Amino acid sequence: MTLRIGNASGFYGDRFDAMREMLTGGELDVLTGDYLAELTMLILGRDRLKDPGAGYARTFLRQLEECLGLAHERGVRIVANAGGLNPSGLADRTRELADRLGLPVRVAHVEGDDVTARYPGSLAAHAYLGGFGIAACLREGADVVVTGRVTDAALVTGPAAAHFGWEPTDYDRLAGAVVAGHVLECGTQATGGNYSFFQEGDVRRPGFPLAELHEDGTAVITKHPGTGGFVDVGTVTAQLLYETQGARYAGPDVTARLDTVRLTQDGPDRVRISGVHGEAPPSTLKVGLNRLGGFRNEVAFVLTGLDIEAKAALVREQMEPALAKAAEARWDLVRTDRPDAGTEEAASALLRLVVRDANQEIVGRALSGAAVELALASYPGFHVLAPPGKGSPYGVFEDVYVPHGAVDHVAVLHDGRRLPVAPAQETAVLDDPPTPPLPEPLPEGPTRRAPLGLIAGARSGDKGGNANIGVWARTDEAWRWLAHTLTVDRLHELLPETADLTVTRHTLPHLRALNFVVEGILGEGVAAQHRFDPQAKALGEWLRSRHLDIPEGLL
Repeated sequence: MTLRIGNASGFYGDRFDAMREMLTGGELDVLTGDYLAELTMLILGRDRLKDPGAGYARTFLRQLEECLGLAHERGVRIVANAGGLNPSGLADRTRELADRLGLPVRVAHVEGDDVTARYPGSLAAHAYLGGFGIAACLREGADVVVTGRVTDAALVTGPAAAHFGWEPTDYDRLAGAVVAGHVLECGTQATGGNYSFFQEGDVRRPGFPLAELHEDGTAVITKHPGTGGFVDVGTVTAQLLYETQGARYAGPDVTARLDTVRLTQDGPDRVRISGVHGEAPPSTLKVGLNRLGGFRNEVAFVLTGLDIEAKAALVREQMEPALAKAAEARWDLVRTDRPDAGTEEAASALLRLVVRDANQEIVGRALSGAAVELALASYPGFHVLAPPGKGSPYGVFEDVYVPHGAVDHVAVLHDGRRLPVAPAQETAVLDDPPTPPLPEPLPEGPTRRAPLGLIAGARSGDKGGNANIGVWARTDEAWRWLAHTLTVDRLHELLPETADLTVTRHTLPHLRALNFVVEGILGEGVAAQHRFDPQAKALGEWLRSRHLDIPEGLL
């Protein structure tokens, strides 16, 4: 029997109406919502410092206010990680809401991910739990399950394990559900959102995705009829590559082998996922550790017209005394100017200064005073985009690891019973599998200088301080060229910001894809705002815009 699982949220702040749209747009058995990200945990941690009763995604409650009756009427179960740092608090608020609405809804929650006490000085430290706590809640009759930090895919593996009766060692089936969950987790990124070839469909308001899961672990990714966007092998490939690393995609329940995934078009807006092989999970659980890193401030000086480099050099010299005590001061000159420009904005470049220190005074008043005092005493045309403020706190994200048995994974049921969830009994060493053989290279022939993006798609994202860039070819012939051309050395050349960083290339032939992991390009993670694009969202599109000598037969 098919299990239909939909998604209504890819992040905290996603489309508010999505829950109603998914409940009214077609048949569903389970509706999930992913509200958590590395940055979200830091935000919720700061919320809880102000109010110990906070720490969960408040949007979820407002959505339930409108939709809990609909879900109950249609028999759709809701599973969401909106509990954040306080799943028990969110479960209590959800029960109060159900009582107020007069709905006989059974609410359960999952806890045990909070390991902050192990890491003194951290704002929040939470282990990524698997799906069997969710499964226990659903097997005991829960209508709504809220969790804290679980893996994004656990929102799908949990309901699937409960529905089909899977055991913890059903690795191939669990791996299939992990892959389906990874495709669903970011919502409309699977239906044409943030897609390299977005012009091939109407993506003004893409519908949210759903998966039709089967007992053998295979799935079909689709969306409700009549909703916007589109689902094809390309949109699913793009999301599969998002925020992944090697061929082994490890989680607390299973390690899914991405190099075994096969995608086939199964009709309009339908993509079948099959062939997924699973292995025992690694012996440790990932813990996301968030702490306050200090304070940061920034100012962007506008440089207009002639002598841009000299103007930048002058203001840097003038600001140096104020920056002497700062732990870090970073300057970036962004040459957005054009010669003989028809507008003032097009004649201007930006000189961006970012300052960090543990002392708010050093990045606040000292910096803002020095910048403002230059208003009449610096380069011609001096002005800034906005005056610097008093400085704001920034966070640092770090991955650490604990044994499975170090957490107390518990399903807390609607009647108050607490069911312990056993840790993984079988584990495996997480090594990269052997590099698969490359396809035969294309024969020599005429080439033309052109952007890589004419023949390849890309999607990129963040994993702590690292970034990944997944690149896939659209045809077999393009794959034969891409696999031999886009080496690590070539990536360093095309993206000079990576030149001094360690880059690892992983090959996924069934997807006609390469996945590059760029270590350290994001500094201490998204909350630290280390670079212009702090989550590396556009790194792949920058790569697609770079020019190479491409065989004319591919263009």
